[in-house]
Amino acid sequence: MPVIAVIALVLAWGSKPGVGLAIVLAVVLIATVLVAVHHAEVVAHKVGEPFGSLILAIAVTIIEVGLIVTLSAGGDEHAATLARDTVFSAFMITTTGLIGLSILIGAMKFGTVRFNSEGSGAALATLSTLAVLCLVLPDFTETSGPRFSPSQLAFAAIASLLLYGLFVVTQTISHRRFFLPVDPDIETGAGPIAEPVTEDDDEVDEHGEPPTLGATLASLGLLLVSLVAVVGLAKLESPSIEGGVVALGLPESVVGVVIALVILLPESISAVRAAQRNHIQTSLNLGLGSAMASIGLTIPAVAVASIWMPGQLVLGLGDTQIVLLALSIVVSILTVVPGRATKLQGGVHLVIFAAFLFLSVSP
Repeated sequence: MPVIAVIALVLAWGSKPGVGLAIVLAVVLIATVLVAVHHAEVVAHKVGEPFGSLILAIAVTIIEVGLIVTLSAGGDEHAATLARDTVFSAFMITTTGLIGLSILIGAMKFGTVRFNSEGSGAALATLSTLAVLCLVLPDFTETSGPRFSPSQLAFAAIASLLLYGLFVVTQTISHRRFFLPVDPDIETGAGPIAEPVTEDDDEVDEHGEPPTLGATLASLGLLLVSLVAVVGLAKLESPSIEGGVVALGLPESVVGVVIALVILLPESISAVRAAQRNHIQTSLNLGLGSAMASIGLTIPAVAVASIWMPGQLVLGLGDTQIVLLALSIVVSILTVVPGRATKLQGGVHLVIFAAFLFLSVSP
């Protein structure tokens, strides 16, 4: 598929795709995104948790940044808010849709699902800080409109990188055990005291033996090729995506929702598979890690790109979006703190996700 995607990109580059060609390129684009995350999963399987979730999150974020920059290159009025809409959509999809579905599936199959609240709580605290700093604070500064001044944007970008880097160190080095799946057979009581599953346990990985070094390097190379192809195909597809949204009479912010849904689909599949194996901690790592990388890496990247892109970068959310973000943070805290969850918590997250989708289409 990466080879096919590159060939399609070369043949179609410089043209204005018609309806038929746009559909074909869209299919190739989605398939290439799926394949890119598959190769990221191969590399992740080799390095193990929590490094695997981190690799997946970074791979998805690279795709996201590429899509945002290529779609924003046109410089129209909507380009100024595309990064905000995409990052906010990624936050809502992961914290409500992905996590809610994972908890619901796990709880339906195993009853009460358990996870490590120390790691998930740390991820949620970092994510909440990033979201408020980058998406809410611009509405309350003294600059005109929901925008940061250049110095404020630089501060937000640097702070985001530092916070994300500090979290990565915590997740992979200093407190790695907080992010490993817990033993579902140990009763946690009122607090998250379950022992993490180590890499030596039989239940840690049900995918078989880790890939060889050669297979891992091959997947790494194909992953890089896939990422380049995705960005190029997105550039070709951008007029069709925006034209389709306008033709359906939908708000332009729906473009950001579509981008986030496409790039997070493979990771959502990985999270659901983990939930089916009662590894809810892995699902939480994927969901919260993806949202965190989406803000902590995308905002700095877009901030740098805005130097060359026409127009101003709008990051401040609207009133409805702020309410949904605040509700998601509060509900996520109440879900994470006990270290275990039932079908009810999964259902509550999914209702908020449904409200987000409905209000995106009908604000």
